[in-house]
Amino acid sequence: MKRSEEITTQYFDFLINHIRQVVSGEVPEFMEVNEIAGELAVSHKHLTDTIKKKTGQHPCYFYDEEIIRQAKQMLVDSDKSVAEIARILTYDPSNFSKFFKKVTGKTPGDFRSSSSR
Repeated sequence: MKRSEEITTQYFDFLINHIRQVVSGEVPEFMEVNEIAGELAVSHKHLTDTIKKKTGQHPCYFYDEEIIRQAKQMLVDSDKSVAEIARILTYDPSNFSKFFKKVTGKTPGDFRSSSSR
């Protein structure tokens, strides 16, 4: 496996595990991409360049997508309020709703309603 493929795989594995740890409360907040790079023993620039070259997207794109995937799952599979889900994901509820709508085109409440039909 090429080093760039190894870094990309490590990033995605770390990202999924890290978000799970935040949701479960094992860690108190999300790390910045530069902190993740440090955990993977590469520079922030090298991580960003590698992910962009392999995928065509910035690492933050995948970070946001994974947070949204987790939020969608929680909205569909739990009866937690949108505010409670926002707090679990370490967001202020109003900022979370704006972020969710920016990425998905729907508010969290609209997503939940449309998914429960």
